[in-house]
Amino acid sequence: MKTSWLRSSVLCAAIMLAAIATLRAEDVPRMQDGKPDFSGIYTQPSTVNATGPRGNLIFNADKMAPVKPGAESLLYEPRNGDPRHDEPRAMCLPAGFPDGMLYILPIQIVQNPKYIVIIPELQRAARIIPTDGRPHRTGIEPTYYGDSVGRWEGDTLVIDSVNFKRWILDDYHYTDPTKTRWHSDALHTIERLKRDGDKLLYQITIDDPKIFTRPFSQDFVLTLRTDWDQLGLLEYVCEENNRCAGGHCRASDVQ
Repeated sequence: MKTSWLRSSVLCAAIMLAAIATLRAEDVPRMQDGKPDFSGIYTQPSTVNATGPRGNLIFNADKMAPVKPGAESLLYEPRNGDPRHDEPRAMCLPAGFPDGMLYILPIQIVQNPKYIVIIPELQRAARIIPTDGRPHRTGIEPTYYGDSVGRWEGDTLVIDSVNFKRWILDDYHYTDPTKTRWHSDALHTIERLKRDGDKLLYQITIDDPKIFTRPFSQDFVLTLRTDWDQLGLLEYVCEENNRCAGGHCRASDVQ
């Protein structure tokens, strides 16, 4: 009798969980092709279970993989007085990825059945990503935002990016001014996006075999702000603090 009651309870719980999952799936707006619709303006990514100072803007040390012996000089770079190196955004250089995705400004997503476009308000650096699972392009120069291709795994969009220029990983230098964290040209990232009501669950996996012993992941959440639609993203113009005419910049030019 007790065993039968236990089995019934487990079965009921399973049915309830399945029903809740179905209702939540039905609550997600969808495109005409049935895929979840991520379109809208969101708050900046906020770290799930953030730890340490400025935990919402950086990869937390307790979530990062160990650094390979001898690779510390690739990950950490001290300031050298060159503002293009120390404060590249102040010199109108691209924030790059993933740094630009984690900045404290809104993010807009525009979607159709063939592409998803992710536009941070920071520098308006639009990422136009095909979602048909095509292979990466070959024979192209490395870029600040890499070459991104997407594919669907059920209701989760998986974005695979490679072919990056060596650049800044995140905003850790605002936490420790003596260090800037960089990624290498071997960086490979995998992003997973899933809609949950007005939340966008965002996970990014960092795979940089020149620096880390293994890939590591960190989870973020973005909140949809439909009340921001009327205003939209604000125009971002990098001009006011650009003091290096012709690109020939010295440290004294920005003091």
